[in-house]
Amino acid sequence: MILTFDQVGELLDEMAEEFPQEFYQDLNGGVCLLPEAKPDPDFPEGEMYILGEYCNDMMGRYINLYYGSFAALAEQEDWTEEDWEDELWETFAHEFTHHVEGLAGERGLEIKDEAFLEEYRAQREEP
Repeated sequence: MILTFDQVGELLDEMAEEFPQEFYQDLNGGVCLLPEAKPDPDFPEGEMYILGEYCNDMMGRYINLYYGSFAALAEQEDWTEEDWEDELWETFAHEFTHHVEGLAGERGLEIKDEAFLEEYRAQREEP
């Protein structure tokens, strides 16, 4: 099942209301749902997609979620509406964690993400 961009936007809006207002501190660029897919350039096309990113740059602090990446995985894995909700929630919460850790000067989740990718790459290379 492929949800439309607007349906995913509505789900995201509902989820955003569930997070405490304090989480939005200094998130001056907000949360953006972008239409494109974002394949991970470190992997063969179609193998790994970036679902979301926490950004802290000269434009400020913001979270981007990539509708096209979710849709590509939904098509590959034959998602249900519940799968969409679970993946969107998990990604949104993950990126919010990066934001909150960034405010606290922590990098725990970033280190965990790096370890996950290293392990994934190692498993791909095993014969």
